[in-house]
Amino acid sequence: MIRYLTAGESHGPEITGIVEGVPAGLPITEDEIALHLTRRQQGYGRGGRMAFEKDRAEITSGLRFGKTMGSPIAMRMPNRAFKKDDSNWPKVMAKKGTGEDVEPITLSRPGHADLVGVQKYRFNDIRPVIERSSARETAMRVACCTIARILLKQFGIEIGAHVIRIGGIGYESWENARDITEPFIEKGAELIYKEADKSDVRCLDENLGEAMREEIKAKRKDGSSLGGIYEIIVTGLPEGLGSYVHWDRKLDGQIAQAIMGTQAMKGVEIGLGFEAAARAGHNVHDEITYQENRFTRRTNRAGGLEGGVTTGMPLIIRGAMKPIPTMIKPLKTVDFVSGEEKDTRYERSDVCALPRAVVVAESVIAPVLANAFLEKFGGDSLEEIMEHYNDRKTV
Repeated sequence: MIRYLTAGESHGPEITGIVEGVPAGLPITEDEIALHLTRRQQGYGRGGRMAFEKDRAEITSGLRFGKTMGSPIAMRMPNRAFKKDDSNWPKVMAKKGTGEDVEPITLSRPGHADLVGVQKYRFNDIRPVIERSSARETAMRVACCTIARILLKQFGIEIGAHVIRIGGIGYESWENARDITEPFIEKGAELIYKEADKSDVRCLDENLGEAMREEIKAKRKDGSSLGGIYEIIVTGLPEGLGSYVHWDRKLDGQIAQAIMGTQAMKGVEIGLGFEAAARAGHNVHDEITYQENRFTRRTNRAGGLEGGVTTGMPLIIRGAMKPIPTMIKPLKTVDFVSGEEKDTRYERSDVCALPRAVVVAESVIAPVLANAFLEKFGGDSLEEIMEHYNDRKTV
């Protein structure tokens, strides 16, 4: 099964990633990974740092002649802003010494991991917490997860996402969002992200997109920030992935963990989600039909999952991202050394990171889906998995 690990700090020299469990024979290029890393750096409302970061993952092991060998894949991603962004880094985070000559940061920012990190590890400085909890880590996460995404694509499984709400601006209902994505779904979910990428707020509705930009402008002027809601759609998933037998193997639970394990995410739903609680059963459950020698559903309000198992319908996931806690207009906090109440200090950040976070959310569900796929059709090589997949029988 595929799993990955990242290491590195936000302002450090590089971020490292290791992916294991990838079957042998999968063609992978650094350019394919760079595509989604570039997408992650685009979007209206981004901060100044994005202007000079140009992320690219260098594969250092695990490939031979451009194909996986079944062994762990290692990647490194140099931080090109390392010297320019923080020339004091070697002193601040030195491998040796006591650090007594470094001025500690003792003002924790509300909404960040600052204070809880200090309380957990008994630091006298929030800098170590800032460096590791930063969303900068998601760059390598996108790189690692793209490998799983490439594997899924070999079997016609595609992932795409778009923004459906920023602040108070968004689609009026679940059905409105369905109407705009339906024409793209039939051609594969990648078309959804390609169309959404044409908008700098990644919204498929041009008028809504313009209103979202104006909302971001207003909050930037106010010195505040914005979050929002995005929708991920996955096409090409066969029925029968996941499990209803054990709670920790239910695919919806694993997807929720992947989304909620991403920085700044505060909610996740599948299909109708919370809307289902406000409707009568006849307006929630999908009637079953039999067409072209297979079972299907008249509607897809369940979002492609029933009982923790895929139905063969498109998978529909929504995630909610909170506003970025670092803002130009300060919040009140307390110096955890002196106990004195003060204003937060400003760190460079986005006004709205949602358009970029969409790419991270697309990425983190890929290993979850790939593992469910490998559990059912697995093998040690791409060729063997393809044989199992092609020999499958449907009911």
